[in-house]
Amino acid sequence: MTFIDTTTDVFAELVDALPGQVTLPTDTGYEAERHGFAVAVDQRPLAVVHVQDAQDVVTAVRFAVRHGMTVTAQPVGHGATLAANGTVLLRTRALQQIHVDAERRIARVGAGVKWGELLAVSSEYGLTGLAGSNSDPTVVGFSLSGGLSWFGRKHGVAAHSILSVEIVDAHGDQRVVTADSDPDLFWAVRGAGGDFGIVTAIEVQLYPAPELHAGRIMWPLEMARPVLRAYRTVTANAPDELSVWAHMLRFPPVPFLPEPVRGKNFVSVEFAYLGSAEEAEKYLAPLREIPAVAIDSTGEYRIADLSEICQEPTEPLPTMEWSELLTDLDVETIDRLVNVAGADSQNALTVLQLRHLGGELSRGTAEQGPNAAIDEQYLVFALGVPMVPELVPAIEASMAAVQQAVSAKRSGRTFYTFLGSESDPTPAFPAESLARLRRIKQRVDPGRVIRSNRPI
Repeated sequence: MTFIDTTTDVFAELVDALPGQVTLPTDTGYEAERHGFAVAVDQRPLAVVHVQDAQDVVTAVRFAVRHGMTVTAQPVGHGATLAANGTVLLRTRALQQIHVDAERRIARVGAGVKWGELLAVSSEYGLTGLAGSNSDPTVVGFSLSGGLSWFGRKHGVAAHSILSVEIVDAHGDQRVVTADSDPDLFWAVRGAGGDFGIVTAIEVQLYPAPELHAGRIMWPLEMARPVLRAYRTVTANAPDELSVWAHMLRFPPVPFLPEPVRGKNFVSVEFAYLGSAEEAEKYLAPLREIPAVAIDSTGEYRIADLSEICQEPTEPLPTMEWSELLTDLDVETIDRLVNVAGADSQNALTVLQLRHLGGELSRGTAEQGPNAAIDEQYLVFALGVPMVPELVPAIEASMAAVQQAVSAKRSGRTFYTFLGSESDPTPAFPAESLARLRRIKQRVDPGRVIRSNRPI
C-alpha cells in the first residue's frame, strides 16, 4: 500500500460520506482517538472512523480500495499493535446488536458487544458463552483471536464456538461466512484474528451454566511456594468442569485500588467450577490446607459476574506483556519461579499468571480452526505496568528472569489471544495452519486491503 498524506484533501471524500464520524491527525480529538486499550502502544492511523452500522464499514472499505489504503478495525483496542499505523482505523463499538435464541442456544452479537454485555443477557436464560477473565473485551475480538475461557477445559477455545461470521470483505462487499458458504475462510476466522475481512457480527454457540462455584483465594506472597505446589496438585486431578489459575501479584500503592490490596503483594488461586460447591471443594482440598489466607471470595457466582473472579482493570493502562505455553509444571519450575518472582525477589512485574489448560482444549482438531489442539498443559503470562518510563528496564529484566525460570518447560509456542503488542504471530499456530492461513489470505485479499492487529 502507498502511504497517503492526510494533509491532502483526499479524506474530504470520506468525511463527506460519513459526517461527524471521521477524525484525522489534524483534528483536535485525534490524540485521544488513536490509542487502544493498551495506551503504551503508539498507534498512528491515517484516520479514525466511528462506524454506526455495516453500511458505514462498506463505505470506508470501498474508500480505502479506491485510494490504495489499508483498513483495520478495533472496537475499543484490546490487542492494539503498531500494525494500525498508516491504516484507516474503524472503531466498531457502536455495532451493539445482541440477540439470544435460547432454544437453539445461539447468540448473534455485533462487533462492538463486550463480553459483560452478552453475559448479562445470556445469563437470564441460564446460558453462558466462552468468556475470558475480563468483561471488557468484545465477543468478536476475543473469539476471532482464539479465546481462552474460564470454560475452555469443558468446551474448547471460543473460536470453535463461532457458527457464522458477517464480514465486509476486501472488495467492500458484505458477506455471511459459514462452514458451508466458504469452508476455508470460515476455518481461518475461527482463531486467526481479523485479517480476512472487517467483521460486523458473529453467531456463537452458548452453553448451559446451571451452577457456578468460583472465586479467588489470596495469601501473602511469602506463601507462594506451598500455594503453587498445592495448585499443581489440584490441576493434576481437575475434571474438565474445573479451571484453576494462579497468580503472583504486586499491587502498586495507588488510590484507586481498594485498601485490602493497595500496595501489598499476594499469591492467589482463582477457579471456576461448573457444578456445585460440594463437588468443587473436593478438588480444592489441597489449597484449603494452607494457612494464612488473607482474602477469600469463594462462593456461588452469577454468570453475569464472571469478571469479578479476577477483578481485572477495565480502564486503559500502559502495559508490557509476555506469554508462552508450557508443556508441564513441575516442582523445580515452581521453585525457580518463586525464586525470581516471590517475596524475596526484586521482581517488577505486576502480574505473573499460570493457567491450567488441558481438557477439551487438548482435544481440538485442525479441522475446527487454525489453533488446532493445544497439547501444552499450562500457560504462563507476565505483565508489567510502566507507569513511568524508568520502570521499563526493570520490567524487561523481570520478564527475562521469568523466561529463564520456565525455560525447561517452554514449548516455543504461544496462544494468539496472549500475543504482546510487538509479538511475532507465527509461533501461535502449527506450521501447517500457518501455511494454510497465508494461502487463504492471498485468495481473499491479494491486495492486502484488510490488516488485523497481528497480520498473518
